[in-house]
Amino acid sequence: MFHARAGLLAVALTMAGAAMTAPASASGRDRDRGGDHDRIRAGIRRALDRIVAGDGGPGVVAEFRDARSAPWSGTAGVADLATGRERRTDEHFRIGSLTKAFTGTVVLQLVSEGKLTLDDTVATWLPGVVEEHLGADGTGITVRRLLNHTSGLPDAIPGQETPRPEEPGRRFIYSKVNYSLAGMIVELVTGTTLAEEIEHRLARPLHLTGTYLPGAEETVRGPHARHYSRPDGSGPGSDAHDVTEMDVSWAGAAGGMVSTTSDLHRFLNALLGGRLLPPAQQREMFTTVSTAGSGWVPDTAYGLGLYSQRLPCGVTLWGGGGFVPGSVSYAMGDRQGGRVLVANLNGDWNDFQETFTALFEAPFCPAGPPPGGLDG
Repeated sequence: MFHARAGLLAVALTMAGAAMTAPASASGRDRDRGGDHDRIRAGIRRALDRIVAGDGGPGVVAEFRDARSAPWSGTAGVADLATGRERRTDEHFRIGSLTKAFTGTVVLQLVSEGKLTLDDTVATWLPGVVEEHLGADGTGITVRRLLNHTSGLPDAIPGQETPRPEEPGRRFIYSKVNYSLAGMIVELVTGTTLAEEIEHRLARPLHLTGTYLPGAEETVRGPHARHYSRPDGSGPGSDAHDVTEMDVSWAGAAGGMVSTTSDLHRFLNALLGGRLLPPAQQREMFTTVSTAGSGWVPDTAYGLGLYSQRLPCGVTLWGGGGFVPGSVSYAMGDRQGGRVLVANLNGDWNDFQETFTALFEAPFCPAGPPPGGLDG
């Protein structure tokens, strides 16, 4: 298993990387029929419609949950460009970097059980691996630095030479390699696969029936939208390629999972609410480092698998986003998990930050989004 995972790390260094519309539909019934909930639902509906109308992707699905009301879900656009089939709220999709929150949670559970520490070094668990593949010194890279992206290890960019490693602890560098290594450590500590650890520690206890790490499995199980990609950042009007059947094992612990909006709600609500980690590890997960100056997502600070992001209205959310070819996802909520929004687009060419802001202003900003949604 160790040698196989080391081989996958080498593959990741070279492979990893980064319409038709229909009226928005909604399901769910609010117990509270007050104006605040009506405003939130209407704001999310407008954002969904404008995302697909503005060529942000073939289709989008969103689910909003508030502890004070019943769940609400909505869709816009299509799941299949060939048939015009509309998106459904129960679809499965690839969640990309949201996988990191699951991996980070498993690592911290192992820490709470005394099976490793956040101060253990990569050299302790994976002797020679970063030296051989990256020319780095594993004695200065701790498990904590892997999880908060301060290891100094570079990201893997397709078609580009891998940059040289930097000094560990100096600054935030978002890198899938960090979580590939963390997943390898989980497997050495437990003697099982990361997929099995996610299943028995998280998916099964939380009844996440649509959540799994598929490995080299190319299909998406269960009902799902087609996943579409525009290669090389092609602009509006260019052809979208169907990439639904795809081996994403290179993303693995960093971005290889599949889930649903309802499953991501249950997971994030439990994580933010402190039901998955003891207090000491919960504090570690929410201890962040600044991402300023890194060229990553603006207005963010990164913890151990999830991050905080400040909206233009000043509200700070917690959770994460995920990009994988053909699928863009978001799952973020307030610090206690009482109010959470999860969304997925089955196309990868939208403006990530603009779409995020349009979707999350309605439920989280007191005054709501500006008129016009995406264009406001």
